[in-house]
Amino acid sequence: IRFLTKRGYVPVQPPVMMKKDVMAKVAQLSTFDEDLYKVVGGKEDMYLAATSEQPLCAMHANENIEQSSLPKLYAGISTCFRKELTSHGVDAAGVFRVHQFEKVEQFAVTSPHDSWKVFERFITTAEKFYQSLGIPYRVVNIGSKSLSKAASKKYDLEGWFPSQGTYRELVSCSNCTDYQSRALNIRYGFKKLGIAHTTKRSEFVHLVNATLCASQRTLSCLLETHQTPAGIRVPDPLVMYVGTSFIPFDKREVPEEAKSLPVHHAERRGKKKETGP
Repeated sequence: IRFLTKRGYVPVQPPVMMKKDVMAKVAQLSTFDEDLYKVVGGKEDMYLAATSEQPLCAMHANENIEQSSLPKLYAGISTCFRKELTSHGVDAAGVFRVHQFEKVEQFAVTSPHDSWKVFERFITTAEKFYQSLGIPYRVVNIGSKSLSKAASKKYDLEGWFPSQGTYRELVSCSNCTDYQSRALNIRYGFKKLGIAHTTKRSEFVHLVNATLCASQRTLSCLLETHQTPAGIRVPDPLVMYVGTSFIPFDKREVPEEAKSLPVHHAERRGKKKETGP
């Protein structure tokens, strides 16, 4: 959260329950039963948010936003809920893939003229975050066949997991352009006031989102990356929160050389990788 607020993002903790008609405007109905938890028993059925992107999208529904206030940058802070019905093998154990997790999300409401700049800014911000934690990673440009209906373009930032010998997704960054804003009727600019003003019409905003940190998955990668035979090295930005630069497995004996080992930097960082058409 501090990483984003220092960069001008406004922290928001949105609701975790959403009405079905609103959720249908920000998520694919075809994946409701597979991905989302349903809450029944009230006046109407509700759905638990799988990411703070969903309620953040709806925050400006039916608004006409002043152009001068764009882009609006939000740091979404939320508990997220997902069924994860396709989990199997190593993903079903531990905290890598769970049904409830905490996540900090980058979210922007922007004009069509700036959305691609914001999109690139988001993935760059995510890269800087994981560089600061010393996590090796790569950025993958997702092929069009694998995109959702909402996303016009998507990057995944994948961290290196030594135990699995492979990269796994830590960040998903998407420019949904006006797909969601049209359904939610989120506009910017001038309202249509009559014949004399028809040349100044409002347009639909673009909505951009990107994970910054899904806490459980990032923690797994941190522990694997910074593990030594004697304990865990704590990356410099986290020392102020943990209270120490080294967490020993055995507190009775901590070798000095283990404490002084440098934090592992992201030497595996590579160029953006294309994946299919």
